[in-house]
Amino acid sequence: MIDVPRFGLGCAPLGNLFRQYSEAEADAILDAAWDAGVRYFDTAPHYGLGLSEQRVGRFLATKPRDEYVLSTKVGRLLREDPSWDGAAMAAGGFVVPARLQRVLDYSAAGVRASVEESLARLGLDRVDILYAHDPELSGVPGATESALAALAELRAEGTVGAIGTGSLGIDAQLTTVRTGLADVLMVANRYTLLDQSAVPELVEACDEYGVRIVAAAVFNSGLLASTPSRDARYDYEAVPDEVFARALKIDKVCAGYGVDLPAVALQYPLLDPRVISVVAGAAAPDQLRQNLAHLDAPIPPALWQDLAAIGVPPPRGGDTPGLRTS
Repeated sequence: MIDVPRFGLGCAPLGNLFRQYSEAEADAILDAAWDAGVRYFDTAPHYGLGLSEQRVGRFLATKPRDEYVLSTKVGRLLREDPSWDGAAMAAGGFVVPARLQRVLDYSAAGVRASVEESLARLGLDRVDILYAHDPELSGVPGATESALAALAELRAEGTVGAIGTGSLGIDAQLTTVRTGLADVLMVANRYTLLDQSAVPELVEACDEYGVRIVAAAVFNSGLLASTPSRDARYDYEAVPDEVFARALKIDKVCAGYGVDLPAVALQYPLLDPRVISVVAGAAAPDQLRQNLAHLDAPIPPALWQDLAAIGVPPPRGGDTPGLRTS
């Protein structure tokens, strides 16, 4: 059994998401997380073309291996870009040189290559959780099933403890669950105060197959991380007018109870017993500590009722078996 902590540090910012982070800044965020008791770290090759994995690996090399849970992802191989002009920066929101390019590959060979290269960047011989990362983007029929089958072999070999898919795509998540191979899903942006696409079909499938959920991007890329602002992002893009209006309504309800919006956003998916953890990034040590304080902030039950009255349904209850590993 893998005991996944209730909170995980999302390490996309350590890959220079939206801006450059110095090594000192990255180390300060990781140090603050560890000192505050955070023991789950999530990264991926996608984050900064391997930079996040390298930084996380260097940090965790100083920690006992049995004291933390680490997840990374497969599906994007990093390969030299022969067309790089020596100056261009990477696409995808990460401020790093475009010396490498991402090659989508969810085949058995691609999954194995991805894992081996991630382990080299991390300096580890195993990871606790491996997710197929956005397999729906490949456009290849059967990509999700192929990736899960390959991950299941790695699980049987002991290279990884638990497997699943990390994605914004509900169809890919449903396919993952219905393979009968998955242990856990990383559901990004789709079980939040603003987007409950995971309900009801995906959570009911998780019940049927005994799969658990890690909720990621619960701030919907930043809009719910503070008082809603027009300058914030929603699902990594500009905020649509109707979404901004809903965010303001939700914030008004929270303010009426004297509760910060990000506290409600962090705790919302955890009301569902299928959700075992929430993962959130941090741009600075203070933001990390603030997220942890929000996670434990008291929230009056009446607040959830008032949110339901404006169209934010309470997370669904139900019994789900524990996280299954092989």
